[in-house]
Amino acid sequence: MNTLETLLTRRSVRSYTDKSVSKEIIDKLLEVAFSAPSAGNQQPWHFVIIDDKEIIKQIPAFHSHSKFIINANKVILVCGDLNLEKLKGYWMVDCAAATQNILLAARELGLGACWLGVYPREERMIRVKKIINLPDNIIPFSLVSLGYTNEKQIAEDRRKEDRIHHNKW
Repeated sequence: MNTLETLLTRRSVRSYTDKSVSKEIIDKLLEVAFSAPSAGNQQPWHFVIIDDKEIIKQIPAFHSHSKFIINANKVILVCGDLNLEKLKGYWMVDCAAATQNILLAARELGLGACWLGVYPREERMIRVKKIINLPDNIIPFSLVSLGYTNEKQIAEDRRKEDRIHHNKW
């Protein structure tokens, strides 16, 4: 699969098989996450690999639209570290780039994945901080569910000409 095909066929996948995601694949996903662009190269992120089913089962209690996550093989929690922030207010943009890199690499590696937003929802942030035992300076940004899937991920034409502007509005 080439880069353009990966970009065009990546979809949010919410159904997973029982096949296990290997440590080698998780390591590759983390490698691309750490390679994401960040403002001033501040790299203000931390990643928590969640594979404890008891922890994963707690997520739907506070995160609407996440019931499917209980069938994910692994979940990556992407967090911002306020102590690593050199350029105030950019940590969440940096964490978004890292999250996107994980999603794209997951597609390339034959996995299904789905981005579940945590930040800026206070209730979600509080609950994630509690169940993962995050320090005060660590802000949970997103959860990425991962697993092998039987869902087809195909390209769709999503271009909207009325949203393209040249030089001026």
